[in-house]
Amino acid sequence: MQVAVLASGSKGNATFIEMEGVKLLVDAGISTRRIKQELSNLGVDIADLDGIFITHEHIDHVKGLATLSKKYRIALYSRPETFRAMSCYREIPIECLNPIKDRVTLGRISVRAFDISHDAVNPVGYVIQGSSRCVVATDTGYISKGMQAMLEGAQVMVLEANHDVDMLKMGPYPRSLQLRILGRQGHLSNEITAQTLAKLKNRPKKVFLAHLSEQNNSPEVAMDTVKSILAQEGIEDIELFMTSPNQCVSTTY
Repeated sequence: MQVAVLASGSKGNATFIEMEGVKLLVDAGISTRRIKQELSNLGVDIADLDGIFITHEHIDHVKGLATLSKKYRIALYSRPETFRAMSCYREIPIECLNPIKDRVTLGRISVRAFDISHDAVNPVGYVIQGSSRCVVATDTGYISKGMQAMLEGAQVMVLEANHDVDMLKMGPYPRSLQLRILGRQGHLSNEITAQTLAKLKNRPKKVFLAHLSEQNNSPEVAMDTVKSILAQEGIEDIELFMTSPNQCVSTTY
């Protein structure tokens, strides 16, 4: 299994996953040109993608989708409500749209959508399951019991660590926006992310800390906070990777 976070953050999100010979993107929130270049750097031809799975309709997750689908006719998967809510919906070739409710099988892997909590119409995370298991869960305000169950058993995980609570409260955002981010349909803090990992019975080997706020977090703060909380729980065997809006970060398992 190869997992590469091509970009992550409020400016755009896209994650490449290859498992059992199947090549997928989760989200396409950066330009088609950049997706093509980042995949080429990984030795992957963009035309060989087997599918693109969209978590929700916000622009930082679908920015490159219209151009990508029109040029390469790649199959797109998401909840039907998400497709209809996307600003680019009418630009996408209808034959590319594949509405899903729960899961889809591609080759020797299955991709399961599960509910998350964000201020979008029907947002999801994804479990990619073959001989290995990868979970992508970003843009969620809290971790429900159902979500926690979906995280169990993943060897590799892309998990949101959006903000430091103190930096957010003391930062430039108006109170209304602070409350949105802190709310149950907002984003996960570094602390909640670390606590979520610590609660897992079958913890991942590798975790990408994703969707960091540029105003209310920093790579150093996020990494230090998560490492510190995990160390307090006696957990030192999870390899952490810091994602970036401008640089691809990749690992294999």
